[in-house]
Amino acid sequence: MSTPRFALLVSTCLRHAADTYMRSGIISTPITRLRTGSTLHKTRSFTSSSIVHAVPPAPVHVPKSTAFISSAPTPDELKAQELDLDIIPEENIKLELTNRAAEQLKSITTREHSPSAGLRIAVESGGCHGYQYTMELASERNTEDYHFTHPAIIPSNIYIDAVSLGLLNGSTIDFATELIGSSFRIVANPQAKGGCGCGISWEMKD
Repeated sequence: MSTPRFALLVSTCLRHAADTYMRSGIISTPITRLRTGSTLHKTRSFTSSSIVHAVPPAPVHVPKSTAFISSAPTPDELKAQELDLDIIPEENIKLELTNRAAEQLKSITTREHSPSAGLRIAVESGGCHGYQYTMELASERNTEDYHFTHPAIIPSNIYIDAVSLGLLNGSTIDFATELIGSSFRIVANPQAKGGCGCGISWEMKD
């Protein structure tokens, strides 16, 4: 019996992603933090409960909008968290949020029975290319977080800490469905170059 074609396509990146994604059709991203010492609110890892079957490829054009900054950390809040960094002027902050990602975020608030429930995104050192994205379901905003929402699909909460925002600024947040499951993902990050096929680990531009 010949080796199935699918087995020949399994890559190192997928083996790396296996630590993050469960192959049962449910996607789970581990809870991790960029740094220690930050005040953490009650959180738990984000999961998508739908079982995913074969679907056609996503269209090239996915409707998206520039996310609205609902709130931002103040210098005093960052100082209280012992974070010594320059705050990015709001006019220089840009985050794109696809409509399908916003709809999924809205469904999270409905499922959690909380209008402040959302997705917290962070960047930490690690992975096979130096940096990796982490995502978790958050019950509310932390003091060091920027709070983003879709301008028309509300509520659709994204929380990004001030340090991670510098490594995510200009990115697009999408929600995609594939054979191995459904998940939020970061695409078109202008700070990144290269990366592995799993879309988790990436390398900073020079």
